[in-house]
Amino acid sequence: MIHLQEDGQTPRRYEEHAYVLDVRRRGRSTTVRGREGTIVTAIGEDRLTLLELLGAPDAMFKAGERVYIGKEGRKKVSSVLGKMEYGRITDSAKAELEDVVNGIVASCEDRFVHYVNSSQPLTPRVHALELLSGIGKNYLKTILGEREKKKFESFADIEERTGLKQPAALFSKRILEEVAGKARMNMFVKR
Repeated sequence: MIHLQEDGQTPRRYEEHAYVLDVRRRGRSTTVRGREGTIVTAIGEDRLTLLELLGAPDAMFKAGERVYIGKEGRKKVSSVLGKMEYGRITDSAKAELEDVVNGIVASCEDRFVHYVNSSQPLTPRVHALELLSGIGKNYLKTILGEREKKKFESFADIEERTGLKQPAALFSKRILEEVAGKARMNMFVKR
């Protein structure tokens, strides 16, 4: 969702949904001093940022669950406490992260296929697609040639027409690197 800031000019985006990575009952917030309760570590669906949430009283959460965190009408989440750094999340959250990211990539396939169809060179020598592990100059040339003929429609279409194995896994791997702070440049995770 996009909201205008107080100056009325600059659009600001907020997450609408997040996926639960870990829940600490009677926990303490690491982002907002003095906040206690059901502390939920989650990853946003759109911006892929790690978030700390305060669960509503008596709300139950399970790992991998998609919860609404938009501005109005929350039922299970009292508030979004803030963004988290990868190094500050629990080991349980880290253990869930890969499965949750794989699920996000699978459920948002159109978004990532659009990325393949529309990505551009970053510099004269490096194309944005080359930031995905497994895509070198040969695959890049094939992908660009095939998308000129016809835009890709799905991960299966990309795999069939280019020979690139498991394109969804390449996106998941890149997102995990960005979330963990191991990438020099973020293409998918918003800071």
